[in-house]
Amino acid sequence: MDFHTLLRLLHITSFAAWFGTVLASLFLLKTLETSLTGKPDEAARDSVLLRSYIKLETRVADAAFIGVIITGILLASLYHGWGVWVFVKSGLIILQVALTMGYIVRYIQPLGYPCSPEAYRNWYRLFTISLSMFALVLLVTFFLL
Repeated sequence: MDFHTLLRLLHITSFAAWFGTVLASLFLLKTLETSLTGKPDEAARDSVLLRSYIKLETRVADAAFIGVIITGILLASLYHGWGVWVFVKSGLIILQVALTMGYIVRYIQPLGYPCSPEAYRNWYRLFTISLSMFALVLLVTFFLL
């Protein structure tokens, strides 16, 4: 296996791991919805579980994101060049991180549990933002690059 193939494999694997953490979080939050919006004793128990999960998930997502960035820079520098679409893709990834982090700070961090089902929907809006940006990055990657 040559270095270019190895970089592509690492780039795709890192992106898949990053995407996978988002999907795993969505499934966990859907599973915990009734307890986090229900009785206070259940919400207290499951909010501890959620916080522990988020700490672990953040480590995996950060490592995967760093892998995407490093391998992407190496691929562009060594093999593909710094064309317009590389900058578009990079801009979309930066936009995704900015939108996601901004939404988390504004709407997710202030949540206390138990919360109302309406307030809990902020989680689903976060996943809508994140998954939409993933889809946009994949569309640009596969159809425009």
